[in-house]
Amino acid sequence: MANQPHLLVEQGDVNEIALVPGDPGRVERIADHCDDPVEVSSNREYTLVNATYEGVDLTICSTGIGGPSTAIAVEELANVGVETFLRVGTTGALQSEIEIGDMIVATGAAKEEGTTKRYESAEIPAVPHYDALTALVDAAEARGENVHVGPIVSDDAFYNETEDYVDAWNAAGLLAVEMEAATLFSLARRRGLRAGAICTADGNLIEGTQKGADGTDELPEKAKNNVARAIRIALDATTTLA
Repeated sequence: MANQPHLLVEQGDVNEIALVPGDPGRVERIADHCDDPVEVSSNREYTLVNATYEGVDLTICSTGIGGPSTAIAVEELANVGVETFLRVGTTGALQSEIEIGDMIVATGAAKEEGTTKRYESAEIPAVPHYDALTALVDAAEARGENVHVGPIVSDDAFYNETEDYVDAWNAAGLLAVEMEAATLFSLARRRGLRAGAICTADGNLIEGTQKGADGTDELPEKAKNNVARAIRIALDATTTLA
């Protein structure tokens, strides 16, 4: 397989299991929980590190924000040998009972984005692989986390999530909104690969505590250590999936 033009990797450069956060800065945070981290490449929004966690060789690769950059990461990682993808991210809660810092494991993602529509119709579901879903739920519960399990929505327009959209998502029982899971689930399914996603709530759109509501893009104080907790859950899940 030729060198991948965006991730700058070839066959043999990556491991079969990959953690895929959106934020390049989160790659280093994940690697800090692992042994023997080695940076493989860094280009644009993509930072890629190989490491070992409890004897499991894994790859950590950022996807950037949204479906288009996530699709590039998934396509190129799959081209060079990744078989399991676990998204570790943050999300805005859509149900009032979900508190900032709670964990959410997605059972599916509504396609309120444009990338998957270039691959398939909107009626085809964006769902995780059962193995990845159950590994994440089991790992969260083993750590005593308050984990919500259910459908979420992936949206392209962070600054145009209007009250009408939020009310409709809430009424449909969707747990949270983020920007990458629908693309990840759909592309992995189409390739016969495993994918799952765990996100920690960094705000609640129903309660008006979404990220940026205070005029900054910083995580609420209560949620800051929850990113580390989500990372540990995803890493624990890799030991089941290996």
